[in-house]
Amino acid sequence: MARVTVEDCIDKVDNRFELVLLASHRSRMISSGSPLTIDRDNDKNPVVALREIADEMVQPDDLKEDLIHSLQKYVEVDEPEAEVVPLVASSAAESDDDSDPSFDRISEEDLLKALEGLVPPEKTEEI
Repeated sequence: MARVTVEDCIDKVDNRFELVLLASHRSRMISSGSPLTIDRDNDKNPVVALREIADEMVQPDDLKEDLIHSLQKYVEVDEPEAEVVPLVASSAAESDDDSDPSFDRISEEDLLKALEGLVPPEKTEEI
């Protein structure tokens, strides 16, 4: 039965290697619980998969896309472009502008003075 089925499938899938890949993928799908599109007739899953391809109950292009998707480890997702975020006041001319109250502005010298004035915490004995 399988040999006749393979010969029937060559009309739908030209390359025999690709036919084997598609039929084995469909066979695994059937094993994992995918519904059958034809009667089983006491056949095993690979033969059922070949008969489905031969009877055009499943499309080879759909099987191929599903096979490729199942083998992908990284799926590229189209994400929106990142918005350009303006830099925080980097010049002295912008330091006088107080229109944005959410950012504190400090000069480099004031920052260095504040860092030098910090005292390290006292060491305590760990138990």
